[in-house]
Amino acid sequence: AIALIERYVTLGNPLNATALKAINGKHLCLLNATALNRIDSNTLKLVSLNLSSCPQFTKDILYAKAKRAFSDQHYLSSYYTHIEPYLGGAPGADLKALSKDNVNMKVDTLAKLRTDSLMSLMPAEVKGLLGGNIRDLVKWQNKSPIQEWVRRQKQAELDKLAIGLTGGTQEGYIIIVTPQFQPPSSSALGTVAMAAHLLPALLLSFLMTMALS
Repeated sequence: AIALIERYVTLGNPLNATALKAINGKHLCLLNATALNRIDSNTLKLVSLNLSSCPQFTKDILYAKAKRAFSDQHYLSSYYTHIEPYLGGAPGADLKALSKDNVNMKVDTLAKLRTDSLMSLMPAEVKGLLGGNIRDLVKWQNKSPIQEWVRRQKQAELDKLAIGLTGGTQEGYIIIVTPQFQPPSSSALGTVAMAAHLLPALLLSFLMTMALS
């Protein structure tokens, strides 16, 4: 499949809507960055792509293209419908902005966001993204990566969501860092070895002194 796609692109054929529909799914995830960058942003208006199994760089590139493609619809309710399949590549700043638009994101979509983007969100911003689906967040509080996100939040902020979400950091919580054992340097080891070598001679000299006194 990789060879066929590369041959198709090498011959100068465009990755237009027809081509993308043909290779959608797992084959789409085989495209390298060079091929992905050849996709015209406006082509994404004509297809619906499934990026769930694709590597992160694929999601990042196609999100940027989708954002450009639908930029003229940003203030329309249809914008979220178009951009949702590509949100796995969205940076935290874009998600924070989206949280103000009452998009009613599903929790499973939230869980598929870029890890660094998800971790950058505050509880109020997650509430803004989920909207009416906010109560479903409790069902995911013990699942990764939602569990990791919860642990990073202050429990007082989670309580403001009023959905019974627990597991956040308590006020006054102190993180205890266990000091790591540092192995002795070579010079220190040399000193110890020398002392161990001289100990029998020193002990013998001490005993002889005691016997003669």
